[in-house]
Amino acid sequence: MRNPVQVGYRKNVYGCSLIACAVEVERWRSLAGEVTRAWGGSRDAVDLVRLGVSELLGDVAKHVENPRCYLRMTRIGVEVTVQVFDRSVRLPVLGHRAPAWGAESGRGLWMLREMACAFGCERTVRCAGKIVWFRCAL
Repeated sequence: MRNPVQVGYRKNVYGCSLIACAVEVERWRSLAGEVTRAWGGSRDAVDLVRLGVSELLGDVAKHVENPRCYLRMTRIGVEVTVQVFDRSVRLPVLGHRAPAWGAESGRGLWMLREMACAFGCERTVRCAGKIVWFRCAL
């Protein structure tokens, strides 16, 4: 695999196909932080991207039958968008109020949505699956 930092300096897009599993989340979280840093991201941006990647990949590992997914990061101007594509058509359900902190699920995506500049999810058109994404300022 190419050095993600070198790729990040030269390009505005980073993407990788991967298998989402709990033991690999830290690896992808670190890589996403390195790419964000290489694109000039602040410490807050790096922390948010790391948190978001952990949450999105953790949800794939936990809730999607086929854990093969695709992580894509795109820099446009002074913002980075992080997307995770997976093979489940089931969209995450997020309420408008904070979830109960003792609940088993729902807190992570809610916090990510609240912290990011933008957050969304949608079904893919070309193949069965979905994209969950967030955007933050570098």
